[in-house]
Amino acid sequence: MSFDNLDTLYRQVIMDHYKNPRNRGKLDDDSVTIDMNNPTCGDRIELSLALEEGKVKDAKFEGEGCSISMSSASMMTQAIKGKTLDEVLQMSDIFSNMMLGKDVDEIDIDLGDIEALQGVSKFPARIKCATLAWKAAEKAVGEER
Repeated sequence: MSFDNLDTLYRQVIMDHYKNPRNRGKLDDDSVTIDMNNPTCGDRIELSLALEEGKVKDAKFEGEGCSISMSSASMMTQAIKGKTLDEVLQMSDIFSNMMLGKDVDEIDIDLGDIEALQGVSKFPARIKCATLAWKAAEKAVGEER
């Protein structure tokens, strides 16, 4: 597949998650809820994680912002369900490295649709948009430990 075709596919995946977000909503009071924002561009997220036996049982988000931040939250909530807290932190680290333009092809964790955000690394001003949900997840895991 050529780079242009891959770029188009990635854009389509991002827009699909933006227009049809997965896991939008709130969880009950037993969940860990984190509010974060990106004052640079006005992105805001409220991330709720239901944790059970050291794993993410469910994940939901609410918020508003650009297509990058909202699609990233949608992709992330899908990807972390069923993962251990350590796996969530590892995935967040991998995602951060991907945003810094580092090669993440040799990883053994399936990032799923999240790989569509690789191109964001070429736009430094948008990296904070893409990582907002992941920073919220890191904070939620940190509060649970």
